[in-house]
Amino acid sequence: MTGADPDGVARAAAVDFSRRLVPCLTAALGTELLAVYLLGSLAHGGFSRRYSDIDMALVTEAGLTPQALDRVRTRATALSADWGPKLSVFWADRRFSVGRFPPLDRIDYLDRAVTLVERERLEPARPTLTEIRDYLRGAPFASWADRVRRLAASQTLEPRDRKAYLKALLYPARFCYG
Repeated sequence: MTGADPDGVARAAAVDFSRRLVPCLTAALGTELLAVYLLGSLAHGGFSRRYSDIDMALVTEAGLTPQALDRVRTRATALSADWGPKLSVFWADRRFSVGRFPPLDRIDYLDRAVTLVERERLEPARPTLTEIRDYLRGAPFASWADRVRRLAASQTLEPRDRKAYLKALLYPARFCYG
């Protein structure tokens, strides 16, 4: 007899955490909160208990202030010391004109988001190929290149570097298999 798949068990626990977080988000943001979605590997597969974040999209009336984002993170960590720190928040206002919602994540939202709560479904314009290329040529590529150079110069891989190493290898693969 085989045991349960550890990543499957972790995925179920992460989804449960996300669902339990929704009332906390509603309490923290009130009527500003229009919708909450899961994105990324938790929404559409490939979730790893060791390496995956909990990617959550919040759509609000006017966006999130730094204080509101801090309240979200504080409530997430209070809800679960294990899952709270893994929360990665993507957010936007109702027009998707402000926030943290890069082009690839907007595509993920449009195509594969899993709804946790939705008072109103709002859809941003699909990012163009030019927007995606411009975005990827900027900070994401620079960060990836810096990480790869640092890891390549290392004589050994420290345990704290394992996630960064895997992301450095997998980042280019996103574009082939996304």
